[in-house]
Amino acid sequence: IENRGRLRIITLDNIKRRNALDREGYLDLTKALRDADEDETVSVVALTGAGNFYSSGNDITAAMTRTDPPEVAMHVLKELVRSFYTCRKPLVAVINGPAIGIAATTAVLCDVVYAEKDAYFYTPFTALGLCAEGCSSLTFPKILGKSKASEMLLLNHKMSAQEALSFHLVSEIFSMDELKTKIWPRIESFASLPHKSLVITKGLMKKFEIDELEAINNAEVDALLERTSSEDCIQAAMEFVQRKMNTKASL
Repeated sequence: IENRGRLRIITLDNIKRRNALDREGYLDLTKALRDADEDETVSVVALTGAGNFYSSGNDITAAMTRTDPPEVAMHVLKELVRSFYTCRKPLVAVINGPAIGIAATTAVLCDVVYAEKDAYFYTPFTALGLCAEGCSSLTFPKILGKSKASEMLLLNHKMSAQEALSFHLVSEIFSMDELKTKIWPRIESFASLPHKSLVITKGLMKKFEIDELEAINNAEVDALLERTSSEDCIQAAMEFVQRKMNTKASL
């Protein structure tokens, strides 16, 4: 976590696992967002990833080793997603590399999204026997339209940064050279705008969305709870872990 004036920067930093989120990562990110939202010295909150990945999403290997009831994991997920759409401060996602799964869906919950030119958005939920999460069953069709959203959520389409720009999923794409010289200075300038005006205007923009987001978050988590205990999901997760082990062994 870094402060630059009234800008709070939250960096996902787990480079060895491509900034994947395990249970502690979910809890830490939720707390970081809520702390930033409650801190009156913060006007704008930005999220980015360490290294050349934004985040590879849920740490499936770590999740499979946990022994607590699946309801606990679902509650943690629900609260993380809620911390995004209830944040009163403007949220800016700086997608410095691939954004996968929960990382992609929560990025879309941010108010402004910038993406590095080689980044991509990937939501392979059905390939893992899961279902949409992070309110994406609501936000993706709204932003992308039904057909492209279905490609991503049903058929595991990998969306490039350029395609994301054309579908208005991101505001602008940048090169890594421009990150320090253009993107961060711009976001820092956002944080110098009148604090209350930012909060009030965002509140007006979100006023009629919050109930929808809350309802879909609850519905997705209920569906995920059923999916995570299903045979096809467990089998898909085991195959995923085995592929990772085989890849490491070949290296």
